[in-house]
Amino acid sequence: MGLALPRWAGTLAVKSAAFITVMCCALAALLGVLVHVSVTDQTVSQARDQALSRLADATDAYQAGDALRPGAGVDPPGLPAPLRRLAVSGKRATMVSSQDGRPTMWAAGPADGHRALAVRVDYGQQSRTIEGLDTSILWSSVLAIGVTVLVGLFAVTRVTRRLHGTARVARRISAGDLDARVNDPRTRDPSRPQDEVASVAAALDGMAASLQGKLLSEQRFTADVAHELRTPLTGLHAAAELLPPGRPTELVRDRVAALRTLTEDLLEISRLDTGRETPAVDTEELGALAARVVRASGTDTDVRVVRDARVETDRRRLERVLGNLVANAHKHGRGPVVVTVEGPRVTVRDHGEGYPEYLVVHGPQRFRTEGGARGHGLGLTIAVGQAEVLGARLCFSNAADGGAVASLTLPTPPPQTVRT
Repeated sequence: MGLALPRWAGTLAVKSAAFITVMCCALAALLGVLVHVSVTDQTVSQARDQALSRLADATDAYQAGDALRPGAGVDPPGLPAPLRRLAVSGKRATMVSSQDGRPTMWAAGPADGHRALAVRVDYGQQSRTIEGLDTSILWSSVLAIGVTVLVGLFAVTRVTRRLHGTARVARRISAGDLDARVNDPRTRDPSRPQDEVASVAAALDGMAASLQGKLLSEQRFTADVAHELRTPLTGLHAAAELLPPGRPTELVRDRVAALRTLTEDLLEISRLDTGRETPAVDTEELGALAARVVRASGTDTDVRVVRDARVETDRRRLERVLGNLVANAHKHGRGPVVVTVEGPRVTVRDHGEGYPEYLVVHGPQRFRTEGGARGHGLGLTIAVGQAEVLGARLCFSNAADGGAVASLTLPTPPPQTVRT
């Protein structure tokens, strides 16, 4: 199992800051090494030339029998052993070492009798220059990295802020707010350069507008069809009432009633789709309301009140939701059907084969049924729409031991503060 990183470590700003920091450090280190090597080579070369020049003068003086200048001598104390061996072997060479705690540049060459003639040059000033250069490179690199990271974070944060705004709008659209738009300023001004974020925002706004137009067209079509059907259905219902008693008449009246129910359901869905429905709120005893719904349904449904609750809701709409859930449980499931009230939560469970997988995952879809079930798939759609008007949450699941479970959770009023 890999090490789990914190959530903030996956953000684009953090990744960009880490990338910029690493690249700046690598670039600063590379430039620092190049500058250090170049300046050090130049400084050492100048000090070596100076030491070799003094060695040449000391050699001339030694061969002429003149006195040697200060800093020159034969086998002087402190002469590095490797440098002495080179000089005794007949070679001229230089070496930097420490003499009495001070950096010293030595130059040595052969003298008579297997001895070495050497001069020393103070290398402290050059050493301090290189150390100062290294310190300047370090602090300038730190300053440059800090400024670059801050500027990079500012630029990346502007992009991520726009991306977060686009993501929020996408979530609002997914939740049903089809009026949500990104409205990126770059998309409204064609003269400004269009970056990738603006292209995503424009595509999202275009998709939302297209989706909204199609849904509004579908809603208008549903409402128009339902309204147009009411008039001929009213005449058909009146004509069916005039038919003589008999089995054919009963079948006609039954189909006309089904068509009228379907038409009323379509009208109710079209009203819910507009999003302008408002509940008429009143205080209700949830247990008593559930028992009333079951009695009105005329079905064999068990009502269990584990913990009753008083809720502020629209009684008519809540009865519609519970009535549709009970009717669906008896129509598409098997008994026993149980309605359980536990505080502001009401569950309706049957013991049939359960809800289809698509319904559990995506919710009910109008005019869609599976498994040979009869009906038009509007009852649960209406229940979900009315629950949204009530501000309630309606969830669908399947019990572990079989059966469909619909859970309706009503909003609870905030506790009232008693002022003294």
